[in-house]
Amino acid sequence: MLMIRLFRVGKKKQPSYKIVVTDKKNAPSRGRFVEEVGTYNPLTKQINVKNERIVYWLGVGAQASDTVHNLLVVNKVIEGEKRKIAFKKKEAVIEEKKPEVATPEVKAEEVKTEEPIVEEIKTEEVKTEEVITEEAPVEPVAEEPVA
Repeated sequence: MLMIRLFRVGKKKQPSYKIVVTDKKNAPSRGRFVEEVGTYNPLTKQINVKNERIVYWLGVGAQASDTVHNLLVVNKVIEGEKRKIAFKKKEAVIEEKKPEVATPEVKAEEVKTEEPIVEEIKTEEVKTEEVITEEAPVEPVAEEPVA
């Protein structure tokens, strides 16, 4: 299946992309593509596309990646609504990690549940140290005189 996707060509910290038609199985960094149909510079927001070729490839059955689809919709090359992009899920994960505002009663309960766990860990460590000292006594080794 053919995909219209971005192919990074910029220097470090200065990204720029080619918009290319390639097989979905090919990695975007390999440089193997069927045709270059445009360029995109995210720093200057400059987009150059070959409208006729993009419409042709979409008509033949090529699928645009989510980012390319959104760029084409913004530039009115194709009609439709923007797609949600997968990397936006990171924001949801960050929101889940934020601590919730809790009442003092809930905080007191949380502290009580954490303390016994710490005590159990300390008792286990002491037991392991005692077992090691009893089972493995160290015998002094006699040194032989050097000739």
